[in-house]
Amino acid sequence: MRIAVVGGGITGLVAAYRLRASLGPGPDIVVTDRADRVGGVLHTGEVAGEPLDLGAEAFVGRRPEVPQLLRELGLETQLVLPAGKRPLLWSGGVAHSLPERTLMGIPTRAEQMRGLVDEDTLAWIDGETKRPFAWYADSDIDVYSLIADRFGAQVAKRSVDPLLGGVYAGSSRSIGVRAALPTLAAALDAGAPSLTHAVAAATPPPSNAPVFGGIRDGYRVLIDALIAKSGARVVTGTPATRLARSSYGWVLDPFGTVDAVVLATPAPVTARLLRTLAPAAAAAAGGIELSSSVVVALALPRDTPLPDNSGILVATGESLRAKAFTLSSRKWPHLAARASALVRVSFGKFGDDATLSWPDDKLATVAAEDLAQVTGIPIEPLGATVQRWPGGLAQYAPGHTDRVAEIEAATAELPNFAVAGAYLRGVGVPACVASGDAAARRIAARLS
Repeated sequence: MRIAVVGGGITGLVAAYRLRASLGPGPDIVVTDRADRVGGVLHTGEVAGEPLDLGAEAFVGRRPEVPQLLRELGLETQLVLPAGKRPLLWSGGVAHSLPERTLMGIPTRAEQMRGLVDEDTLAWIDGETKRPFAWYADSDIDVYSLIADRFGAQVAKRSVDPLLGGVYAGSSRSIGVRAALPTLAAALDAGAPSLTHAVAAATPPPSNAPVFGGIRDGYRVLIDALIAKSGARVVTGTPATRLARSSYGWVLDPFGTVDAVVLATPAPVTARLLRTLAPAAAAAAGGIELSSSVVVALALPRDTPLPDNSGILVATGESLRAKAFTLSSRKWPHLAARASALVRVSFGKFGDDATLSWPDDKLATVAAEDLAQVTGIPIEPLGATVQRWPGGLAQYAPGHTDRVAEIEAATAELPNFAVAGAYLRGVGVPACVASGDAAARRIAARLS
């Protein structure tokens, strides 16, 4: 038996690992990727001679998938928790405390936004429950349109955009309510009389559980363990060019015949491979756009007086070129012990790929300049590492859940086949692990 997992990101690697666990040592499992390495946007590089994640650097700690996977792989000692420091918010050329008890930056009362928005906006928030409100169940609009209408454009640009940008490398204008804020959509569908009431119902209760978790030596230890435990053959630098049915299963060019396929590829690649097999699924996947970004990791003198915060998020409309700063040595205790202070500077949002074309030295210079502006201290890097992520994150635009439903329905009857990936039901690492799990279960059930 031969199984192909197309796409060597975390989703595909988890699928390969689960397939091996379910089907035993017999099947030949091959993981293919067009890139020259596996891992996708999980990539541990080196900064100042030590490992540092240059893609995703954390996972949502309140979801169980990643801690459970680490335990299964014998990597539980690699789990680390952040120091519990809050980020700052850069807006109007000033650093503000990040508003507390919001839903992705959406408030339930005006006082949460005081100092961040003007008095007219505060009054607009305050009176939201008194204004007529209409929401049609199962409808979907972009987050900006909803927030700007009910709470004002300043709330969308200064509070919501920085948080959405950190998750999707997009903005409230490019992200849909239903896919990005499902608990809010559910509260609205249930008949909340105002946005204020809906946000209050959707905001999770206070918890002492860590919001995020990380991996001490970087995601590469997870990637390496998944490959080793899956026993899969890994083929990199070779894109899949065609997928077709055969009398014996599937033909995957240039890899030959296989009995089953897990398609854990980005949405545009999925659309291309499914064009003749499942035209409706291909059309739906083709409608999912991608956003690009760049991460510049700076190593600074250890005694650099960085703010005692986990990071600095940047509001829409600021003069800075960077969109966010992760003060890694402040955020993670295990990184604070290193010889250099570490900062990750992020560039790029949906619709703006200009920074991808900047040379490395320009990106490093701009990162240091913008960091100096938001911290108010001289920044003298000891070194810099640049990592570009072209098409790294799917945009969950309005109608995204309908597209996903169409993809899944149109591929449901294909034998020994499953789709998976970050473009479906969540861009975070836990969601990708869950997607790989589900694809493997589907294939294993059919083959066994």
